[in-house]
Amino acid sequence: MTGWSAFCGYGSMGRKYIILLIIALTTACKGREKQQQQEVDSAAARQPAVVDSTASGQAVKLPPPFATRSVKNHPKVAGWPPGKTPVAPKGFVVEKFADGLKSPRWLYVLPNGDVLAALADKSKSPNMIVLFHLTEGGAAPRKDIFLSHLNQPFGMLVLGEHFYVANTDGVWRYPYRNGQSKIAGPGESILPLPEAGYNNHWTRNIISKADGSKLYVTVGSGSNNAEHGIEYEKLRANILECNPDGSGMRVYASGLRNPIGLAWAPGATMLWAAVNERDELGDDLVPDYLTHVEDSGFYGWPYAYFGQNVDPRIPADKQKPELVKRSIVPDVALGAHTASIGLAFYTGKSFPARYQGGAFVGQHGSWNRSVPAGYKVVFVPFRNGKPSGPPEEFLTGFMADPTKPEVYGRPVGVAVLPDGSLLVADDAGGVIWRVRADNK
Repeated sequence: MTGWSAFCGYGSMGRKYIILLIIALTTACKGREKQQQQEVDSAAARQPAVVDSTASGQAVKLPPPFATRSVKNHPKVAGWPPGKTPVAPKGFVVEKFADGLKSPRWLYVLPNGDVLAALADKSKSPNMIVLFHLTEGGAAPRKDIFLSHLNQPFGMLVLGEHFYVANTDGVWRYPYRNGQSKIAGPGESILPLPEAGYNNHWTRNIISKADGSKLYVTVGSGSNNAEHGIEYEKLRANILECNPDGSGMRVYASGLRNPIGLAWAPGATMLWAAVNERDELGDDLVPDYLTHVEDSGFYGWPYAYFGQNVDPRIPADKQKPELVKRSIVPDVALGAHTASIGLAFYTGKSFPARYQGGAFVGQHGSWNRSVPAGYKVVFVPFRNGKPSGPPEEFLTGFMADPTKPEVYGRPVGVAVLPDGSLLVADDAGGVIWRVRADNK
């Protein structure tokens, strides 16, 4: 017997027992839920609002965890209407560098000034890199397929006679000659990496030390707050260091939930990273950030955030107080859930002097916030290799309606061209935008 027939077959006393058992189990579940909520509320109460003064002089006010409920607010992409572009400050011109692309995610400027764009996504990824030849007189650049049949490519690098690409499952190296339009020869896998991951943590970036002696590779976490166990996070939430052939790999910096943008500050020897922080602690926790990266530095994840603020979701028997005490306070807060991904220091000369040496950050935009945030490029001023002020809006207008999660596009990678103009990859809009100083 199954279903209702089976239930009736137990007789009146048996049915009564089953009903009482169901009521008891339901009551127990509700009691457990209430206890868990009380534990959450207690954890939030133990962590009042905190003000951290960062190296940039920016005052960062952190609300207690769960001050607002966690929401899912994924954006709807409307696409760009004809003639409409993002908006830059007065004195700049915004124009299309290339369009009709499928998920242009990351940009890299080759030694000869040509531009590579990695076309990739977390699903139905194009899995290729295209090359744009710069042309005289501002004409539309000519496009070639530079490298295809990849696995969610992201970071790119030319070092010596090799071209490197960071796929989601590892770094590959190919023979390369300056100026070539296509990679034809076979490559070699030099550094396997853990693939996939929480939400969008499939991206792997790569950069080299100034003297070319070391490579640095980013790997985001495989979860939100290690909810599957820290053993699942092997080699994750880290910046890795290795030799140019992939040997000698070690963890350079850890506790970085999802480090993506990497760059060296002009005139300094410090590595900087744009980092995506954790979700589901409320609208304004935890801020994404831009930070200097110290050798062997620990930045909190998953045990603490923005310094030594303990994540209340980590069970007491899983906490690591010694790591919490070591947690480095990031330099610049970039707003919670802004998905700050792109990073490029301005090394050009055509923008006004105040932009010299500063950092541009592409913010892909929120999904875990009741009011959308991000969806713009911000600028962080630097002086003598250090941030000298809070972030400010630079390229906006990606949101179709600021009160709704409806957008025209989503900025990601940023890069500086030899002429000093700034490129911005818009993966959702299928466009690469160019921002140049208006010299009229």
